[in-house]
Amino acid sequence: MTREEKSKAITEITDVLSQNEIIYLTDISGLNSIETSNLRRLCYKSGIKLEVMKNTLLEKAMISSEKDFGELLETLKGNTSLMVSDIGNAPAKVIKDFRKKSDKPILKGAIIERDIYLGDEQLDLLVAIKSKEELIGDIILLLQSPARNIISALKSSSSKLSGIIQTLSNKVEAPTAEEAPTAEEAPAAEEAPAAEEAPVAEEAPAAKEAPVAEEAPAAEEAPAAEEDSEDNSKEINKEEN
Repeated sequence: MTREEKSKAITEITDVLSQNEIIYLTDISGLNSIETSNLRRLCYKSGIKLEVMKNTLLEKAMISSEKDFGELLETLKGNTSLMVSDIGNAPAKVIKDFRKKSDKPILKGAIIERDIYLGDEQLDLLVAIKSKEELIGDIILLLQSPARNIISALKSSSSKLSGIIQTLSNKVEAPTAEEAPTAEEAPAAEEAPAAEEAPVAEEAPAAKEAPVAEEAPAAEEAPAAEEDSEDNSKEINKEEN
């Protein structure tokens, strides 16, 4: 490659590194043409771009990039293939799936956004990482679960709903029944002893003053009338004599 070709290649690789947040470095050496073709096909179906890189060019591109690749620079030995994806765990899943029939690819390292993973032993961890879409989906499910519970409760049989309402109303009304002790306050009725004060009726002795009627002795004076009649009768007898 001429210097111009190398410069152009480095620029292109630098652009790839700058424009992608998920980058895997792998070793696919030892795969035959058929296996390599199958791997490329599997990557394509998963939305992954696979490209074999020259370590010297990739190293210069990493250094000139604004990203900090840290210890990933130390993995640039032997065969190096770049896997680029929009989904964090997609390349890891492809590697693990493909290795069910082969011992390659080998994971050298990966950078996901700003996090760096080194070594093939990180593969299972990378497979378990959830993508942004998956995380958003989980958050949405968490937010929707309370609403779903409310909807399912509302859709429950009317009998259950009425039963719940009845139970709640009983709990609310029960205390008022206990408050009925106000009836005990009826002792006010015991104050009826005021009726005992009726002794005022005893003052009726005023009726005893009726003895005024005893003055009727005027009737006893009637004897005077009898005396007059007797005198008259005597006078008449005298006259007749």
